[in-house]
Parts: sequence; structure tokens; C-alpha cells
Amino acid sequence: MLIRYGYDITVSCPQDTPLICMMEVRDERRDDLRQQVGIATTPSVPTTAYRDVFGNACRRCVAPAGLFSLRGDWTIESSDQPDPVLSWLPETPIAQLPDDVLIYLLGSRYCETDKLSQFAWDMFGQTTPGWSRVQAICDYVHNHIRFNYMNARVTRTAYEGWQEGTGVCRDFAHLAITLTRCMNIPTRYVNGYLGDIGVPVTGPMDFAAWMEVFLDGRWHTFDPRNNKPRIGRLVVAYGRDAADVPLIHSFGPHVLQAFKIWTDRVEPERVDQPA
Repeated sequence: MLIRYGYDITVSCPQDTPLICMMEVRDERRDDLRQQVGIATTPSVPTTAYRDVFGNACRRCVAPAGLFSLRGDWTIESSDQPDPVLSWLPETPIAQLPDDVLIYLLGSRYCETDKLSQFAWDMFGQTTPGWSRVQAICDYVHNHIRFNYMNARVTRTAYEGWQEGTGVCRDFAHLAITLTRCMNIPTRYVNGYLGDIGVPVTGPMDFAAWMEVFLDGRWHTFDPRNNKPRIGRLVVAYGRDAADVPLIHSFGPHVLQAFKIWTDRVEPERVDQPA
């Protein structure tokens, strides 16, 4: 299956402003790319790429004062199968976890494990360890938080989301990540492209947030916001929480003026058509 994905984003800056952007797929998927229009900016400015401490692809540039647009467009080959459900998988004992996984057991900027640990054990301590326990957490979060774009807040933490019971996909992810870490299961925050392939179209596309959980020696996808297997996930970045993987990090004020995302299944003969 081929998926055409990309973005067209415009911001306004009162002065020349350095930016770091994370909107390209991780290197693990580079060999799956079939067409790259690449990154373009308006006005045209130089950009440079690097990898952060999590291996995410980051791009640096300096946005000139005024309106500044970034556009990227790619086509990638991807599986047409939904996320696997491996309900028999066990947890990996902490003593057997790889060193680089241990960080995903700890609290972080938006995931206050210290505030939710007692609730997590009271709520999920009697559930079957492993996949079933993680799914029980996702079920709880999916039902506890009401999705509402109008209630989005970039500073909302997992604890605040739990108290307020409202938010967007990052809030679902932060709460589920926190509760899962409280149960001593490594969990990391993921963002990327997730289109409406195989499900009803619900509105304009956006970047999505979900989580990956370390079970039986490997990372596995869980999505407390949608809470069902989906087709065509394209991982852009992962980290401890949203603080590690902002789509745009600006070193100065900026205002979002336009935002368009596409993630569409395409036929091979249609790859060259403009988005």
C-alpha cells in the first residue's frame, strides 16, 4: 500500500526566529520511501538536519520576520494491515530491561507518576499483567477523557487531564503513559501521521499522538485516543512525553497562521498528482 503524506504550515514571527521542526519519518522507515518532493520553505531559507538523543529526525532553520511557510511531501510504502493485537504478551521483568528502556519507567514533564501511582495500583493492580493490563489502562483512559479540540491546552499534564477529563490525543497519551509507567511497564510517547484509512472520515487531518509499550522484549503500539487497531501509522518521533517531540520548537514567539496535513492512501498511478 502507498500512502502520500505531508504538511503545509505557515507561521508568523515578529523577528528572525530559529526553529527546530520534527515532521519527517524516522530513519527506520527511510527505505520505504518511494517518492520525495522534500522540504520547501517560503521564503526560501537554508535548512540543516540532525538526529536528537532519541534518534528523531530534526530540521533546523531560521524563520525570517513575517509570514513563513514550511512544506513537505512524500510517498511511502506501508502495510495495509491494522496494528497487531498480541493479547498473550507478558511484561518484561525490570531486571531484564535493556538499559536504554529504563528511562521510560520514570516520571517526566507531562507524566507525573508520583501523583498517580497509588491510583494506578488501586485501579489496575488486580488486572492480568502484560498486554491485558495495558489494554485495561487504555480502555479506562479512552472512556475517562472526552475528546474536544476546543479544550486543548499545551501545558496540560497527565494529572490535570485525569482531573479535568477532557483534552486531545496528547492528553489521552500522557495519561495512559503515566498509568502504565506507574505499573512498572516502560512506555514512550509517539507522534506521527495517522490518516483515516479504513475508518470514516471525521474531519481535517492532524498530527496524532499515541504510545508504545515495551512488552516481552519489544515495543508495541497502543492508542488510547482511538482505542482500536488502525492502518497506516507513520512514526515521526518518540520520547518521554510531548516536551521531547514538539512539531515546531521556536526560540522566540510565533503565531500559527495556516495548518494542513494529508495522509492518504493512493494508487501507484496517482503518486505524481499534487496534494
